[in-house]
Amino acid sequence: LSEFDEVVLTNDTWFGPVRPYGPVFERMDAQDIDFWGMTDHAAEEWHPFTGSAGVPHHLQSFWIAVRRSMFTSERWARYWRDLPEMSEYRDAVLTHEIVFTPAFREAGFVCSVAFASEVYGSVNASLLAPEALIGDGCPTLKRRVFFHSPPFLDRHAVIGRWALEAAAEGGYPTPLALSNLARNVAPKVLNADAGLMDVIGPDHSPYDPAAPLRVVVIAHIFYDEMTPEILERADTLPVPYDLVVTTPDAERAERIRSHIARLPGQRGEVSVRVVESNDGRDQSAFLIGCRDVLSPGRYDVVVKLHSKKTPQDGYNVGTHFREQQFLNLLHDREHSSRVLGLFQREEGLGLAFPPMIHIGYPTLGRAWWANKPGFERLADEMGIRVPLDDVSPLAPYGSMFFARPAALRLLVEREWRYADFGDREAYKDGGLAHILERMPSYAAGELGFHSRTIVAPDYAAVSHTALDFKLDEMSATIPGYAHEKIDRLRDAGFVGTGSGADFLRMYMRVNHMGTVHRLRRLMDPSRRPGRWIQAVVRVGRRKRR
Repeated sequence: LSEFDEVVLTNDTWFGPVRPYGPVFERMDAQDIDFWGMTDHAAEEWHPFTGSAGVPHHLQSFWIAVRRSMFTSERWARYWRDLPEMSEYRDAVLTHEIVFTPAFREAGFVCSVAFASEVYGSVNASLLAPEALIGDGCPTLKRRVFFHSPPFLDRHAVIGRWALEAAAEGGYPTPLALSNLARNVAPKVLNADAGLMDVIGPDHSPYDPAAPLRVVVIAHIFYDEMTPEILERADTLPVPYDLVVTTPDAERAERIRSHIARLPGQRGEVSVRVVESNDGRDQSAFLIGCRDVLSPGRYDVVVKLHSKKTPQDGYNVGTHFREQQFLNLLHDREHSSRVLGLFQREEGLGLAFPPMIHIGYPTLGRAWWANKPGFERLADEMGIRVPLDDVSPLAPYGSMFFARPAALRLLVEREWRYADFGDREAYKDGGLAHILERMPSYAAGELGFHSRTIVAPDYAAVSHTALDFKLDEMSATIPGYAHEKIDRLRDAGFVGTGSGADFLRMYMRVNHMGTVHRLRRLMDPSRRPGRWIQAVVRVGRRKRR
C-alpha cells in the first residue's frame, strides 16, 4: 500500500455518487490530517446497540479515508491483526465502528469529517438529515434511510421520497436503488420510508402514445350483471386493450358475451373463457386459466379486475370496498392515463394498486390474519427471500392491480392446480387464495421490481381523514411520539379481552420483564411442574420481603 497516498475503506450500505466526489476530496486534501470520514456519529450517553453504556464520537465506518502516515504505521497493522471475529452487524458496530476512531485518536493520529452531524443539529446526519447532506454536496446516500423503522424516521421528519428525488436531481439513477431495495427491504416498510404512494394528479405525466404499451385486461366475472361496470372502468384506459374474461360456467359466459357485444369500446382481441373450476376464484382463474396470457413478452402491462361484491360483509361495506378498488385503479380517463404513464417512466415498477383498505374493515394491525405461516412456507418453496413485513403485508387487498407481467413471473411459472386451492370451504384466511392475494409485491421484489400504492385525490381525502381520526383516538391515552407509543404497546403485548389476567400479563411485561423471562424458562414443558411451582412461590416470597 505504501505507493498510495490514501486508501478509502467503504462498504455496501450506501448509494452513490449522488453528488460529485471531486469537491469533497479537494476540501479534505487541503487538511493536514491522518484520516477522515464522510460522516460521523455524535457521542451519546445511551445507545440501543450497547444497551446503556453509550458511544463515543466516531467516524461512520461506511466511508473512511486513511492517509499513508497512518496505514503504514505499526498501530494500523496491530489494529487489524487484533480485530475480533464479527458474525453479525451488531458485532461490526460494537467491535469496530465505535472503536476505530477513538483507537487511532488515542494513538496520536488526527482525524476530520467531511459532513459533521453537529452542523445539522443531529447525532447521526447520514440517517436523520439525508436531504440536507445531499444539498450540501455529500456524494453518499445511506440505504438505512429506506429500511429503518418508519415511526422512528417519522419522529425525526426524515422523508425518504425527498432524499430519492434529491439524488435523482443530481443525476443518480434511482431505479438502481429501488431495484436493490425491492429485493432487500420488507415492502410495506419500503413503501413508507421511500414514500412509494402516489396521489394521482396533474403532476403525473399522462400516457405517451409515442411509446406504446401492449395492455391486456384480465377480469374474472362471477357476477355477470357487473360486466357493464367492469367494461366501463376498463374503457378509461388510454389505449386499445385486449380483454380476457374468465367465468365459472357456460351460462354466465354467454350472458357476458352478450353484454360485451352491446357495449362499444376500444377493445382489441376479446376472449371469454370458462374455467375448469371456481375453486380459488379470481386467483386460480388468473394464474391457471390465463397462464398463457401472462407468458413473457406477450404484454407490457396487465390490469387484473374481478366482479367484487363481498356480500358477506353487508351492502354498504361491500360496496365501499368495490369503489375503493375501482376509483383508485381506473377512476376516469385522465387518472388511468397517468397510472399507465407510471409504467412508461419506471421500468422497475412491478405493480400499482390501492392502499390497504381500512374503512369498514379491521385490517389495521392485523392484515396478515392467519395467512403468514402459510405465506412463509410458500415463499420459501418459491425462493422468495424478500423480508416479510411484521404486522401487515403490502398487498393488493381486493386482488385488483396494474402489473408488469415480468414482475409476476415467479407466480406465473409455478404450475398451480385447481386442487391446490381446495373447495369453497377452503376460501378463507390461511387458504391458498388468501395467501396469494398477499404475495405479488414480495414475488415482484425478489425479481427487483418495486411496487407503488396509488390513490385518486378524492378518495385520498376520505381515507386520510378517517385514518387521521382513528390514529388520533388510538393514541390519546399513551404519552410520547408515535414511535414511543408503539414501543410501549409492543412491550405490553397483546391486550386480549382486557381481563384481569390480560392486564396482569401486560403489567408484568412492562414492569418486570426479567421475572417474565425467568418464569418462561421455569414453565418449559420439559421441566417437572413441581419445580416451577416452587420457583413461583419463592419469587412471591422475595417480593413480599
